[in-house]
Amino acid sequence: MDTALQGNNSGPAKGVSVRIEKLNKSFGDHHVLKDITLDIRAGETFSIIGPSGTGKSILLRHIIRLETPDSGQVFVNGDPVFTGGAPSLRSYRSSMVFQSSALFNSLTVGENVGLWLREHRVCPEPRIRGIIAEKLAIVGLEGTGHLRTSELSGGMKKRVAIARSLAMEPDLVLYDEPTAELDPITTDELAETIVSLRTRTGNTTIIVTHDLNFALYLSDRIAMMHQGEIVEVGTPAEIRESGNLIVQRFIRTTTKGLHGG
Repeated sequence: MDTALQGNNSGPAKGVSVRIEKLNKSFGDHHVLKDITLDIRAGETFSIIGPSGTGKSILLRHIIRLETPDSGQVFVNGDPVFTGGAPSLRSYRSSMVFQSSALFNSLTVGENVGLWLREHRVCPEPRIRGIIAEKLAIVGLEGTGHLRTSELSGGMKKRVAIARSLAMEPDLVLYDEPTAELDPITTDELAETIVSLRTRTGNTTIIVTHDLNFALYLSDRIAMMHQGEIVEVGTPAEIRESGNLIVQRFIRTTTKGLHGG
């Protein structure tokens, strides 16, 4: 399910800055992340693109503190995330929307969205019900709270997962391959949802995706990963026009026959 990592922030969501500094991670002899350095601005929608197996999702898991680096550091609003080799608790909330959406089939849509609120007793039940309705409306799913997840399409499941994330009022939202298993029309709808959320919430959004058109459409800036390294960072226009041969090869091989964006 979405992972909420909460400090003492009890106010509304706000964007946070993220700096990744010389991050390294190996699994056995496989060096997955190689001196990764990135600066992500507060309130920015930032995508990390690249083919499968380049370390994108592992990098995302470090940002949300589900992995611990071998060396290097992640800073959120200037505060180090890893202190003494362990994650530290800071005054911000982060939430990750996983590739599978990770909804509980035994719960209704509304129960999935309100799960974290009820588990943490954030507010009285009438307010929780109001938050559930509000977040479902934001992602265009008004009146679906009574449905079972088995009744939902793949795109609807993604939007329920986003609504569940928003219920936590996160300052930082991370998406791991949000367009996986979605058709082009549903992918476009999801992109519109994420763009709309940027103006509504002001939080910082980091997206890992192999879908170049998706990233080009909704991102403020994009980083290209290749074999565990960052090989290019720029605006969508700069990425399109990049002279980097790795970037150009990725563009040529991933935009053939894809939907516009």
